[in-house]
Amino acid sequence: FFKNLIVLGEEFLPLDGSVVLAPTHRSRWDALMIPMAAGRRKTKRDCRFMVTISEMSGIQGWFLSRLGCFPVDQLKPSMSSLRYSVDLLMDNQQLVLFPEGRINRNGQRTKIEPGIARLSQLAASKGVDVQVVPIGIAYSAPLPKLFGSAAICFRRPINIGDKGKQAVSEFNSKLAKSMHAAEQAALRAVGRID
Repeated sequence: FFKNLIVLGEEFLPLDGSVVLAPTHRSRWDALMIPMAAGRRKTKRDCRFMVTISEMSGIQGWFLSRLGCFPVDQLKPSMSSLRYSVDLLMDNQQLVLFPEGRINRNGQRTKIEPGIARLSQLAASKGVDVQVVPIGIAYSAPLPKLFGSAAICFRRPINIGDKGKQAVSEFNSKLAKSMHAAEQAALRAVGRID
C-alpha cells in the first residue's frame, strides 16, 4: 500500500524483558505498522494487542483474536483482562496498548489514559520490570493514501518507577511528551512538517 516505509529509532526496541509498546493512534494502518517494525522479524516475538471490546465482535473479532489480540472494556476494565496482560508481561511478551484510547486523526495532543501506568504498577508489584516504548506514527496524508509514505519512530523506553497517583501523573506526562516528540520525528520523515 505504501511507497515508502520509514523506521526511526530501531535501537530503542528492547529485544528481551517485558515490553509495552505505546504508539500514537492515527489510522487503522497503525496496527499493521507496529508488527512490521517491531514484530517477530525484528524482535523475535509477536505483538499482542489490547483492543476495545467493540472491536472483538463479528468477523473482525475472529481475525483479531487469531492475530493475538484480546479485548478490554475501556469503561470498566475487568480483572481478567488485567490479569491476562500481567501474565503476558510476566512471560516477557510484547504488549501493544494505544494510550490515547482511540484514533485521533487531527494529531492534536489528547489525554493519555492511565491504563499503561496502572498495568506497569501492577506488573511491578509482581516483580516485573516493564519497559514502555513511546512510539510516534505518521503518514504523508492525514488519511493514508495508496503509494503514500508512512513512518514509525521509537523512543527510549521509560519505566513507571514509584507507586501512587503522583507517579501515574508524572509517568503519563513523560509518556505524552515522548510520544509527541516521536510523532514529530515521524511527521518530518514523511514531509508533513519541516
